[in-house]
Amino acid sequence: MSPQIHCPRCGQLTESNLRTCENCGVDLAIAAVLAEREILPLRLDGSHPVTPEILVPRLGEYLVEKGILTRSNLERALDHQKKKSQAGKAILLGQTLRELELISAEELDQAITEQILNLQLALKRANQELETRVRERTIELERALEMLEELNQLKANFIANVSHELRTPLTHIKGYLGILAEGELGPISPYQGDALRVMQRAEERLERLIEDLIQFALISRGQFSLSLSQVDISVLVEDAVKQAQQKAKSAGIALEVEISEGLRVTCDIEKIAWVIGQLLDNACKFTPRGGKVKLDAFQADKFVKIVVADTGIGIPPHRLEEIFEPFHQLDSSTTRQYSGTGLGLALSQRIIAAHGTQIEVHSQERDGSRFEFLLPLAEIAVHV
Repeated sequence: MSPQIHCPRCGQLTESNLRTCENCGVDLAIAAVLAEREILPLRLDGSHPVTPEILVPRLGEYLVEKGILTRSNLERALDHQKKKSQAGKAILLGQTLRELELISAEELDQAITEQILNLQLALKRANQELETRVRERTIELERALEMLEELNQLKANFIANVSHELRTPLTHIKGYLGILAEGELGPISPYQGDALRVMQRAEERLERLIEDLIQFALISRGQFSLSLSQVDISVLVEDAVKQAQQKAKSAGIALEVEISEGLRVTCDIEKIAWVIGQLLDNACKFTPRGGKVKLDAFQADKFVKIVVADTGIGIPPHRLEEIFEPFHQLDSSTTRQYSGTGLGLALSQRIIAAHGTQIEVHSQERDGSRFEFLLPLAEIAVHV
């Protein structure tokens, strides 16, 4: 037994492979097409009646091919139809053929029905082919995603291994630079002291880059969790502001901080402090001498909004999404002015997303940038 369907006319169940409805006797092919008018509205010329013929393309050619109509009679009917149309009495070809008595009503109905059935069959085959292509494409995409996930895992493992391997020699470098700078291995000249301070700053920067790589690898491998606690917002930003003040001063940038008093938030203190530090560091990095960077924190409904704004070089609107891509910098040339791994904002976005919100960016090229995100007030704790 074939599957049952509802008749488009009477609504009763009937066998799907039957030509006519067992209950009301309607031609199922024609009824189905006509029922589609509500789903696929037809845009008709005002004078054309709604008949099955309007759904059949090239009716005249089909009648000629079937031997029901001669070519000369078709031309005669088309000419008659054209004259009617010019007189403002547009009619369909089938009606024209009936008026000229070139075809019987039974022959016309049969031809239209056959055409509709052929169209339905062609549509069914096209749908089947489309479904097959969709299934094949879905399988290909699933395989591609699996391969991409494996490649990302390999990349994360490689980064983690290399980062940990770099830590050991860097620890030795850091230790001996400190010993040398303190003069424990003998007196140093002022010039040597300046050189050591340059090396210490370079070592600190390298250490931060390695930590970024390690954090990225941990997040990529799913080894990422939050340790939530409550903290006063002014305490949360304290260390990040101190570091940013030093950088801003040396770069000739004004740093302003405006924190509402008495606000406590629930967050992973270490990770959020790191995010704020990243945003301040970026703001200072991309703001020219004489510019300004400002950190604001204030209550916004049941949240605290943290905003880092600058008067720097800005970001083209069409490239805003790129800044959160790992290892990506807007200036990727070999002569780029601003250094970094391109991980800071990518990691920051993931940390903020883990807190149930996201970093929003507002920026215009050569008109500064504004980064902001929300943290829940202490009494509105999140669950992760």
